[in-house]
Amino acid sequence: MPSAVPARRVEGRISVAPMLDWTDRHCRYYLRLFCPSCVLYTEMVTAAALLHGRDPERFLVFSQEEHPLVLQLAGDDPSAMARAAAMGAAYGYDGLNLNVGCPSPKVQAGRFGACLMAAPSLVAELVAAMAETGLPISVKHRLGLDREEDYDLLARFVETVAGAGCGHFIVHARNAWLHGLDPAANREIPPLRYAWVHRLKADFPHLRMEINGGVEDVPAILGHLQRVDGVMIGRAAYGHPALLAAAERALGRVDWNPSPGSILHGLRLYAEAAGGSLPAPRLARHLHGLAHGLPGARHWRRFLATAHAAESASAFLARAYGVLPSAFWDASFPDAATALGSAPQRIRANP
Repeated sequence: MPSAVPARRVEGRISVAPMLDWTDRHCRYYLRLFCPSCVLYTEMVTAAALLHGRDPERFLVFSQEEHPLVLQLAGDDPSAMARAAAMGAAYGYDGLNLNVGCPSPKVQAGRFGACLMAAPSLVAELVAAMAETGLPISVKHRLGLDREEDYDLLARFVETVAGAGCGHFIVHARNAWLHGLDPAANREIPPLRYAWVHRLKADFPHLRMEINGGVEDVPAILGHLQRVDGVMIGRAAYGHPALLAAAERALGRVDWNPSPGSILHGLRLYAEAAGGSLPAPRLARHLHGLAHGLPGARHWRRFLATAHAAESASAFLARAYGVLPSAFWDASFPDAATALGSAPQRIRANP
């Protein structure tokens, strides 16, 4: 196996988590309008779906505006993973990510996702197979399985996988409870232990460590970035995408605050380029967060419910301007930096 390559530290890396059934290509384009520099991830795609599915292109195609974009793969067969990774590389992704965090029963039945934390040597083989593409490889994983609380076991997992050539670890700061909790509960009930991820960075300074789980405001983002290399945001970014823009401003990467009108304009250009091939509901379902925190949010949600499959996304968005007054479209999004209190309190809440 190749030796681990020290990761280049990227100051203030922000990314949007891979979310099954949510972060499709249309959602990613929408989120990119809020956050020009953040790293986007695809939904989890199994190696089997790419190698044996009828239409692998539907999992792989994306818009060039989505860069930087990482393909998340799942599987337990190094040979199959190598072939799936090669397909992703051929499509021009900026990196590949291995899912070692999903706790769903269906994923467990396939012997991939979070249950792979019990097999670090196999994870290392999968990483080595993916690394044959020459693309940067990352692994997204949990702190441990079920109710085990063993930091040394976690550190050995990271050390083993890093030895196969992985220089970037995205750590969901909770355990995965494989028994008794569904995937939704697994995102809420296992306690957050941010300190464990901070400790991993201290113990493995040559590796890129990115934290995930429960990060919902800019103070928390900035607080974590004092201790780790990056922050991955999931449901908060989907439900309140202006958070991404606020983080960009706080990091000094942009000096503007988008408006609902500017986001809608970008979406209309995207939808018009798709012509009639993009039905309105496929885009509209992602847009509830556009009005988050703004007067008129209820009217916007009611409008989104009118999307129907016979209407193109382009025509649907053209109708949007007549739903709410110009004051809504010109409004600035609320400043997410003060939304939920101070970062030090939030980070210490679950040691």
